[in-house]
Amino acid sequence: GSNMQAIVDACISGKINGEVVLVLGVRNDAPAMERARAAGIKTMTISPKDLITEEWYDAAVLEALISNRVDLVCLAGYMRVLGQRIIEAYRGRIMNVHPALIPSFCGRGMYGHHVHEAVIARGVKVTGVTVHFVDEDYDTGPIILQKAVYINEHDTPQTLQKRVMEEAEW
Repeated sequence: GSNMQAIVDACISGKINGEVVLVLGVRNDAPAMERARAAGIKTMTISPKDLITEEWYDAAVLEALISNRVDLVCLAGYMRVLGQRIIEAYRGRIMNVHPALIPSFCGRGMYGHHVHEAVIARGVKVTGVTVHFVDEDYDTGPIILQKAVYINEHDTPQTLQKRVMEEAEW
Protein backbone atom coordinates (compact mmCIF):
# COMPACT_ATOMS: atom_id res chain seq x y z
CA GLY A 1 0.00 0.00 0.00
CA SER A 2 2.94 2.40 0.39
CA ASN A 3 3.56 2.80 -3.36
CA MET A 4 -0.14 3.40 -3.93
CA GLN A 5 -0.08 5.98 -1.13
CA ALA A 6 2.91 7.71 -2.73
CA ILE A 7 1.00 7.95 -6.02
CA VAL A 8 -2.08 9.34 -4.27
CA ASP A 9 0.01 11.88 -2.36
CA ALA A 10 1.81 12.97 -5.54
CA CYS A 11 -1.54 13.48 -7.30
CA ILE A 12 -2.92 15.51 -4.40
CA SER A 13 0.22 17.68 -4.19
CA GLY A 14 0.27 18.29 -7.94
CA LYS A 15 3.59 16.48 -8.46
CA ILE A 16 1.67 14.10 -10.72
CA ASN A 17 -0.88 15.64 -13.06
CA GLY A 18 -3.57 13.04 -12.55
CA GLU A 19 -6.19 11.57 -10.29
CA VAL A 20 -6.50 8.11 -8.78
CA VAL A 21 -10.03 7.07 -9.75
CA LEU A 22 -9.94 3.44 -8.62
CA VAL A 23 -7.86 1.14 -6.46
CA LEU A 24 -8.45 -2.44 -7.50
CA GLY A 25 -7.37 -5.29 -5.27
CA VAL A 26 -7.81 -8.99 -4.64
CA ARG A 27 -8.41 -8.58 -0.88
CA ASN A 28 -10.78 -6.04 0.63
CA ASP A 29 -8.71 -5.83 3.82
CA ALA A 30 -5.36 -5.14 2.10
CA PRO A 31 -3.54 -2.04 3.38
CA ALA A 32 -3.79 -0.34 -0.03
CA MET A 33 -7.56 -0.73 0.01
CA GLU A 34 -7.80 0.72 3.51
CA ARG A 35 -5.55 3.65 2.56
CA ALA A 36 -7.59 4.33 -0.58
CA ARG A 37 -10.87 4.33 1.33
CA ALA A 38 -9.36 6.70 3.92
CA ALA A 39 -8.42 9.05 1.06
CA GLY A 40 -11.94 8.90 -0.38
CA ILE A 41 -10.88 6.89 -3.45
CA LYS A 42 -13.21 4.29 -4.91
CA THR A 43 -12.09 0.72 -4.24
CA MET A 44 -13.09 -2.51 -5.88
CA THR A 45 -12.20 -6.04 -4.84
CA ILE A 46 -12.11 -8.76 -7.46
CA SER A 47 -10.90 -12.00 -5.97
CA PRO A 48 -9.66 -14.64 -8.38
CA LYS A 49 -10.96 -17.25 -5.92
CA ASP A 50 -14.52 -16.06 -6.58
CA LEU A 51 -14.31 -16.60 -10.34
CA ILE A 52 -14.11 -19.95 -12.08
CA THR A 53 -11.33 -19.28 -14.59
CA GLU A 54 -8.49 -16.83 -15.21
CA GLU A 55 -10.39 -15.63 -18.28
CA TRP A 56 -13.38 -14.68 -16.13
CA TYR A 57 -11.11 -12.92 -13.68
CA ASP A 58 -9.42 -10.96 -16.49
CA ALA A 59 -12.80 -10.07 -17.98
CA ALA A 60 -13.98 -8.74 -14.60
CA VAL A 61 -10.81 -6.66 -14.17
CA LEU A 62 -11.05 -5.28 -17.70
CA GLU A 63 -14.71 -4.37 -17.18
CA ALA A 64 -13.82 -2.59 -13.92
CA LEU A 65 -11.10 -0.55 -15.66
CA ILE A 66 -13.28 0.39 -18.60
CA SER A 67 -16.42 1.17 -16.59
CA ASN A 68 -14.42 3.43 -14.24
CA ARG A 69 -12.81 5.22 -17.20
CA VAL A 70 -9.28 4.33 -16.14
CA ASP A 71 -6.71 5.84 -18.53
CA LEU A 72 -3.49 4.58 -16.94
CA VAL A 73 -3.01 1.43 -14.84
CA CYS A 74 -0.27 1.49 -12.19
CA LEU A 75 0.63 -1.90 -10.73
CA ALA A 76 1.90 -0.51 -7.45
CA GLY A 77 1.94 -3.69 -5.39
CA TYR A 78 -0.55 -5.59 -7.54
CA MET A 79 0.97 -9.05 -7.46
CA ARG A 80 -0.89 -10.78 -10.31
CA VAL A 81 -0.03 -11.24 -13.94
CA LEU A 82 -2.51 -9.45 -16.18
CA GLY A 83 -4.22 -11.38 -18.94
CA GLN A 84 -3.70 -10.80 -22.65
CA ARG A 85 -7.05 -9.01 -23.10
CA ILE A 86 -6.11 -6.43 -20.45
CA ILE A 87 -2.62 -5.93 -21.87
CA GLU A 88 -4.01 -5.45 -25.38
CA ALA A 89 -6.70 -3.02 -24.24
CA TYR A 90 -4.22 -0.95 -22.21
CA ARG A 91 -0.95 -1.50 -24.11
CA GLY A 92 1.43 1.37 -23.37
CA ARG A 93 -0.82 2.44 -20.48
CA ILE A 94 0.09 -0.14 -17.82
CA MET A 95 3.05 0.74 -15.62
CA ASN A 96 4.85 -1.41 -13.08
CA VAL A 97 7.34 -0.47 -10.37
CA HIS A 98 10.09 -3.09 -10.02
CA PRO A 99 12.47 -2.92 -7.02
CA ALA A 100 15.69 -3.45 -9.02
CA LEU A 101 17.48 -2.10 -12.06
CA ILE A 102 16.09 -4.17 -14.91
CA PRO A 103 17.48 -6.28 -16.59
CA SER A 104 19.07 -7.44 -13.33
CA PHE A 105 17.09 -9.28 -10.66
CA CYS A 106 13.84 -9.47 -12.54
CA GLY A 107 11.49 -12.04 -14.01
CA ARG A 108 9.35 -14.77 -12.50
CA GLY A 109 9.75 -14.97 -8.70
CA MET A 110 11.65 -11.68 -8.44
CA TYR A 111 9.38 -9.43 -6.41
CA GLY A 112 9.40 -7.79 -2.98
CA HIS A 113 11.95 -9.11 -0.50
CA HIS A 114 13.09 -11.83 -2.94
CA VAL A 115 14.74 -9.15 -5.06
CA HIS A 116 16.61 -7.59 -2.14
CA GLU A 117 17.75 -10.99 -0.87
CA ALA A 118 19.13 -11.84 -4.32
CA VAL A 119 20.84 -8.45 -4.66
CA ILE A 120 22.66 -8.85 -1.35
CA ALA A 121 23.52 -12.51 -1.99
CA ARG A 122 25.09 -11.55 -5.34
CA GLY A 123 27.17 -8.79 -3.76
CA VAL A 124 26.33 -6.02 -6.20
CA LYS A 125 27.09 -2.46 -5.13
CA VAL A 126 24.15 -0.69 -6.77
CA THR A 127 20.48 -1.59 -7.01
CA GLY A 128 17.46 0.64 -7.47
CA VAL A 129 14.04 0.85 -9.03
CA THR A 130 12.75 0.51 -12.57
CA VAL A 131 9.42 1.83 -13.78
CA HIS A 132 8.43 0.08 -16.99
CA PHE A 133 5.47 -0.55 -19.22
CA VAL A 134 3.90 -3.98 -18.84
CA ASP A 135 3.85 -6.42 -21.72
CA GLU A 136 3.19 -10.15 -22.03
CA ASP A 137 6.19 -11.32 -20.00
CA TYR A 138 7.67 -10.60 -16.56
CA ASP A 139 9.55 -7.29 -16.40
CA THR A 140 10.33 -7.13 -20.12
CA GLY A 141 8.31 -4.10 -21.21
CA PRO A 142 9.92 -0.82 -22.28
CA ILE A 143 11.69 1.00 -19.45
CA ILE A 144 10.27 4.41 -18.55
CA LEU A 145 12.80 5.42 -15.91
CA GLN A 146 15.28 4.04 -13.41
CA LYS A 147 16.83 5.34 -10.23
CA ALA A 148 19.91 3.86 -8.57
CA VAL A 149 20.40 3.22 -4.86
CA TYR A 150 23.81 2.34 -3.45
CA ILE A 151 24.08 -0.71 -1.24
CA ASN A 152 25.75 -0.24 2.14
CA GLU A 153 28.21 -2.79 3.46
CA HIS A 154 25.97 -3.75 6.38
CA ASP A 155 22.64 -3.78 4.54
CA THR A 156 20.20 -6.58 5.17
CA PRO A 157 17.35 -7.35 2.79
CA GLN A 158 15.04 -5.45 5.15
CA THR A 159 17.19 -2.30 5.45
CA LEU A 160 17.82 -2.30 1.72
CA GLN A 161 14.13 -2.73 0.89
CA LYS A 162 13.25 0.21 3.15
CA ARG A 163 15.93 2.45 1.64
CA VAL A 164 14.99 1.52 -1.95
CA MET A 165 11.38 2.43 -1.21
CA GLU A 166 12.25 5.73 0.47
CA GLU A 167 14.98 6.85 -1.94
CA ALA A 168 13.58 5.59 -5.23
CA GLU A 169 10.16 3.90 -5.34
CA TRP A 170 8.16 6.60 -3.63
